[in-house]
Amino acid sequence: MKRRNHNNRQVELPNFCHLGVTLRIALTVEAALVAGVVARAPDAPSFWTEFIALSALAQPALLLTLVALCAAGRWLRERPYRIGAGFALALGMAVPVLITLWLNPRLAGLDAYPPAGVALFALLIGAGLLAYFNLRARALSPAITEARLQALQARIRPHFLFNSLNAVLSLVRSDPRRAEHALENMADLFRALMGNASQLAPLEDEVALTRAYLELEQLRLGDRLQVAWHINKMPADALIPPLVIQPLVENAVYHGIEPLPEGGEINLNIYRSADKVHIVVRNPIATDAGHHKGNRIALANIRERLLLHFDLDAQLKLEPLGAVYQVHIVIPYTRERTQPAPARPHRR
Repeated sequence: MKRRNHNNRQVELPNFCHLGVTLRIALTVEAALVAGVVARAPDAPSFWTEFIALSALAQPALLLTLVALCAAGRWLRERPYRIGAGFALALGMAVPVLITLWLNPRLAGLDAYPPAGVALFALLIGAGLLAYFNLRARALSPAITEARLQALQARIRPHFLFNSLNAVLSLVRSDPRRAEHALENMADLFRALMGNASQLAPLEDEVALTRAYLELEQLRLGDRLQVAWHINKMPADALIPPLVIQPLVENAVYHGIEPLPEGGEINLNIYRSADKVHIVVRNPIATDAGHHKGNRIALANIRERLLLHFDLDAQLKLEPLGAVYQVHIVIPYTRERTQPAPARPHRR
């Protein structure tokens, strides 16, 4: 099992394929190299001579170490934390040492670097980076932050709940099947809102949840709410943070459709391009600017969770395009679960 920290969250190794992780590793190693050369070089010319010589060894070693960690990353993350961390440190030492043994005879005119010193340097840097990533994970998701995120995700606007219940009651006698379907949609929505927000969820499940939400809104808005789905290129097996699409659509309804007497159309475009998943939500812009103030809470919540799961590999762009407001999310295409997800109950 993965080790748990004091906030009762599972401690995992970082995803070594993520851009933010590789950049932090590379910058830390470079900073350590510069600090070491500065401590030894008596003047600027000596600094540049020694730094260039050291970089000729360090750069290939760093690049190949990052490639090796990325290639072995999934296997390392599936191991218990201590075992995975031990193997990651061993790999982080083995690659630079092998590169040193191979390059030392070829660095003509330059001092050879002792493999033992290289191994010690790699061990200290690796241990420091693992401790940093561990502390960073704790800082990004302590118990108080998780409680705040859960509270934000679990919020349901009271008038949405009451209006949905009233719409269901009006259908009980005239259209009992539709009323039953609406209650099932409400149950699915509340089940998702009260679920575990730390687990990634299949994209197809999030789309199904968004459909359920929109069907409830259409009970009260009727023809004022039009929805255009463009999901024929959607990677259904992609994993995304839960409750990302539904809050975006809720914002689109509340801030784009409700203020307009004639209503409007929400456009959802979900597709995969190379190794990225794109989620684009568009809605008309209401003329009442004050109606948009609450929009930032959900967006800030989504941005924070994207950062927690994907670091710098995820993007959230807000783009007013004339009479249309667009939210564009880009996340890595991944099918790797960090934790097992609970089974979804089947409808009758």
